Amino acid sequence: MSENYLPSELPTQIKLLLAEINRLQLEINETIQKTSVFENLLRTKIEDELIEEQELSLLYKQQKKAKKDKRLAQKKRGKNYDQTGILTSDQPKPIPEKNSRERQQRKQLYREAMLYVHPDKFSMQTDKLDLATEITTQLIEIYRSGDLAALKAYHAHIFSGNTLIKPHEKQEPLKDPDLTYLKMELKKLREELAAAKNRHTYKVLTEYENPMSFLDELKAYYKDRLMKLRKRTRT
Repeated sequence: MSENYLPSELPTQIKLLLAEINRLQLEINETIQKTSVFENLLRTKIEDELIEEQELSLLYKQQKKAKKDKRLAQKKRGKNYDQTGILTSDQPKPIPEKNSRERQQRKQLYREAMLYVHPDKFSMQTDKLDLATEITTQLIEIYRSGDLAALKAYHAHIFSGNTLIKPHEKQEPLKDPDLTYLKMELKKLREELAAAKNRHTYKVLTEYENPMSFLDELKAYYKDRLMKLRKRTRT
């Protein structure tokens, strides 16, 4: 039998999930900050190499583009060439498919959720106005991403009362909360943390006895990289 609760009462499950989400966010920020400081220090030691590598890379791209433009000019002399740069063909061009049903479902979910938590509804509840703005911002981002599953989860998250925001109406008891969105967010943050810790420079920082010895590896890499770029851009 499910236990009812008022939206003002935060269930233990949600508390635990939110606490873990906050902990992961802090750990991600700390990991990124440490890595960034270390990478910036390394960059100061190889500034000349970085500048030359950037200049040669740009030159290489420009040379590739010039060759491509030259080939395109040659193609234009072909009798079957059309203005799009594609040889004409008797085959009909494919018509892009659009999933109108899914698009309509996304639009409906978005509209329902937006109308439910729009900041204008909380203009007289200043304690909830910032939260409503934050929720609608997240809602817009999810809607624009085109991810129907994420939008469904966030829609359920909003209407289940997990956001702790509700228009100024009589509060009715809610049933067990839908934790789908929070669990998805938790999974995403765990993946972000794993990616941050899997970054090579972070591993160097945490696993090398002397992290700055990695500088020798970097110099060797750029020496080889610059040698190859000089050959490619030689005219």
